[in-house]
Amino acid sequence: MRAVVQTVGRASVTVDGEVVGAIENGLLVLLGVTHTDTAETAQTMARKVHELRILDDERSAADTGAPILVVSQFTLYGDARKGRRPSWTAAAPAEVAEPLVTAVVDALRQRNAPVETGRFRAQMLVESTNIGPRTLLLDL
Repeated sequence: MRAVVQTVGRASVTVDGEVVGAIENGLLVLLGVTHTDTAETAQTMARKVHELRILDDERSAADTGAPILVVSQFTLYGDARKGRRPSWTAAAPAEVAEPLVTAVVDALRQRNAPVETGRFRAQMLVESTNIGPRTLLLDL
């Protein structure tokens, strides 16, 4: 599992003109799933994101109650080392990825994190205003 985590002043996801998820002063998490990921990987990612000390004064979303916007992003596993056309073979198929993205979201909610999401398999307009900017890549 791979995540790009950014501190944001605001972030939102719009699908077909409708805002489906939006937060202020929290974390935007772009989340990719690969073939070897499991429910345990999802639990670990949720814990890592929630407890990541990336906010002001080295605090985490767990410390502050900051909201988290999770957006599925299979392209995080794109490989463009050869040629100009990325390969997506490292990305898990949607049937595998969707339940694992949901598992991360559910695990965050079980930790009492306020979570918003994008919409799986939809063409999403993701807008964000980064703070810092602070961006980390988490690879599990």
